[in-house]
Amino acid sequence: MKLVIIAGGRGIRLGFSSIPKSMVLVDGKPTLQYQIELAKRYGITDIYILIGFLAQVVIDYFGNGERFGVKINYIIEQKPLGTAGSVRQLEGIIKEKFIVFYGDTILDINLKKMILVDLNFSNHIATLFVHPNDHPYDSDLIEVDDVGQIIAFHSKPHPKNKYFNNLVNAALYIFSSEIFKYIKENENSDFGKDIFPLLIQKNKKIKIYKSAEYIKDIGTPERLKEVSIDVKSGKIFKLNKEFKRKAIFLDRDGVINEEGKVVSTPEEFKLLRDIPKSIRKINKSEYLAIIITNQPGIAKGFHSFNSLNNIHRKMEHLLGKDGAYVDGIYFCPHHPEKGFVGEINELKINCDCRKPNVGMIKKAVTDFNIDLRNSYFLGDTTRDIQTAKNSGIKSVLLKTGYAGLDNKFDIKPDYEFDSLDKAINFILEKSYDNK
Repeated sequence: MKLVIIAGGRGIRLGFSSIPKSMVLVDGKPTLQYQIELAKRYGITDIYILIGFLAQVVIDYFGNGERFGVKINYIIEQKPLGTAGSVRQLEGIIKEKFIVFYGDTILDINLKKMILVDLNFSNHIATLFVHPNDHPYDSDLIEVDDVGQIIAFHSKPHPKNKYFNNLVNAALYIFSSEIFKYIKENENSDFGKDIFPLLIQKNKKIKIYKSAEYIKDIGTPERLKEVSIDVKSGKIFKLNKEFKRKAIFLDRDGVINEEGKVVSTPEEFKLLRDIPKSIRKINKSEYLAIIITNQPGIAKGFHSFNSLNNIHRKMEHLLGKDGAYVDGIYFCPHHPEKGFVGEINELKINCDCRKPNVGMIKKAVTDFNIDLRNSYFLGDTTRDIQTAKNSGIKSVLLKTGYAGLDNKFDIKPDYEFDSLDKAINFILEKSYDNK
């Protein structure tokens, strides 16, 4: 597969006027070099770099790519064409699938896994790398259906009093060469604002590849500083899916939000105190933050899949306002007992996902390559503690919500804490001590 790197951007917002943004140094190396080295690591050696502003700076540094073990071809814009317009210049040159990087991102992605997932899809024009981030309020967000197909793009700024999932277009794509048909020649256009909405309008299939691997732009001085710290610490390499990740699994009701009657609408969903602060600590660590929750209200007919999705959109919105996010949300809609007015018969089953069964945990392990032995499950019920035991995860009982007084199972947790924040502090300190 060929790689295309869009590298025509200026570094003015970063305070650089004498070099392109893709040549800004991160721990002593140009951003573009990290991308080329990543591609080479996964056997991608045929590279096209799209350049414009101060193009010769890039050419002088990388040459034909021989000293980096790759072959580099340059396409120079005569005028700014935007992300999509610049790629359009490759029509007739690239005739098969290709992968696209943006030149102002630092990333360490298992490209082999993303390519394999793309190959498993059919009749689609693109696969987009997506993830939650800590600033969804100023990011372009996407909406997907149950099979991971994109159904809408929500560009910033977002309308007030409307909730969206924290699912961000991370600017890493795999395209079919069919994409060229939808980009006008020699016109300035952007993938996020112009081309992707057009593809949705034309009923073209765009799939997602969701991952918690590292990809961040260096578009502001603050982000450049953060990325530089992450590179120096080795964090970006450790988050690659080649390596197992530790996770902090969180129950929802009574841990994230107030416990009480069934939460059936976004209006009824109330975050517990200091939850964004606590989850933000997980985000800054090497742990994943993953919610595992039974939601039998769907089977009982109390609310619908759509209402649950709206509740979770509000949750992600409230967390995102304070710079926090969850990497994944897994829910079980089933309930085995019958007799509820309006219940959904096909959901009244004994399943393998309803806690204390471990189906949701197994799905998370598959999706994120999780190391259960060094992970934790935090919940407010004995059902959560039993789930942890059944999964081989260390258990933490929180004295919030039911505070373990549900008496469903006769089991003791490994640890107990009064609040989520105290539990997170303990886990992170323990993890630091064990390094």
